[in-house]
Amino acid sequence: MKPINNVILILFLGVMTACLSQTTDKQLPPWKLGMLDIHHINTGRGDAAFAILPDGTTLLIDAGDMSDTHPRTLSARNAKRMPNDSKSAAGWIVDYIEQFFPKDNNRELNYALITHYHDDHFGEMDSLRSKAMEGDYYLTGITEVGHFLPIKKMLDRGFSYPIDFTSETIQNQERFKRDAYGMIPTLKNYWSFLEYQNKNNGLVYEKFISGQKNQIRLEHDSQTYPDFSVQNIAVNGTIWTGVMSDTLALLKPGEYPGENPLSICLKISYGKFDYFTGGDSSGIDEYGGTDINSVESQIAPVVGPVDVATLNHHGNRDSQNLDYVRTICPRVWIQQNWSSDHPGEEVLRRITSEKLYPGERDIFSTVMLQSLKDVIGGRLNQYKSQNGHIVLRVHPKGDSYEIYMLNDASEEREIIAKYGPYESR
Repeated sequence: MKPINNVILILFLGVMTACLSQTTDKQLPPWKLGMLDIHHINTGRGDAAFAILPDGTTLLIDAGDMSDTHPRTLSARNAKRMPNDSKSAAGWIVDYIEQFFPKDNNRELNYALITHYHDDHFGEMDSLRSKAMEGDYYLTGITEVGHFLPIKKMLDRGFSYPIDFTSETIQNQERFKRDAYGMIPTLKNYWSFLEYQNKNNGLVYEKFISGQKNQIRLEHDSQTYPDFSVQNIAVNGTIWTGVMSDTLALLKPGEYPGENPLSICLKISYGKFDYFTGGDSSGIDEYGGTDINSVESQIAPVVGPVDVATLNHHGNRDSQNLDYVRTICPRVWIQQNWSSDHPGEEVLRRITSEKLYPGERDIFSTVMLQSLKDVIGGRLNQYKSQNGHIVLRVHPKGDSYEIYMLNDASEEREIIAKYGPYESR
């Protein structure tokens, strides 16, 4: 073999070795004690965020599972199910969690939380759902996740306020009979799941309480991490005032503004680091109204500045009002979305405006549809990443954090990009 060919062969082998090494290194390093990981999972069918708290306590926030029987779901306005159609959205959530469970985990969720009763947050009954082998309920969203991954404590906004969903009179109201997404049948299925799991597997159900700071807590070793907490900010339009456990109710019994303004809002703090998520909370009132009475405006002062925030309502145009953006002013925005109207262009303008707050900010999205790109165009280049699972990793003591983007088209979920480290405020 000629010398030049030897050189080429050596170079080729070197490149191949580097590629293999790169592939090996592309898996997310395992969670370790002292870390806070929050995985924003993209299934294309709604929100799901899996958190591993510093002592290994696990928390799931939402388990969206929109129906494949709706024309909208299969249209160009909606994202595809990811990574493929071989499992339901809830099935992929289970698969994802099992990959990233902390070592020696008992294969259970310490906490699961549903922010509100919409299909893209807790599931949807339809003709395609399978009945559980045991128990009188069907598998969709949170009921499917909880069927395969035992849940120790289940939290949601409750069923009786501001209207009582257990009342047949309420259930038979025309607005719910006309509901194309079947919230009432899905709720009834969810109640059957709760009853069965409580009786047979010890699931504990609790209504989320605004103003509480110990409803979600470290279950394994709280003493080692005294600077970690989960603060309940709002639920059902009842807002924590920031003083003790005092709250302010924006709604009266019987007032039902729809599910979005009733969303659970919570703040996770770890040392200097703060993270906020608020379900589908709204910030822009109806045309001609004032935003001052919106949930976003009311929660902003008690949330205060944070390092990372999820976009309320997936970045829909009724969210992220001026006062809210100016007040919480995160370094990182995370958008969990599935539709061609996420984000609204006006929302993108607000969250990127340095007239509202100075300094850099990075934006990450789980998906960005072509139909949206065609409308908004180059302004979307302000996103750091537009597709994939978004993993927030906060380092021990909360002084710094990183963002990992994982491949949502692959069952291996390898790293496609890494950002940071960011310094906590």
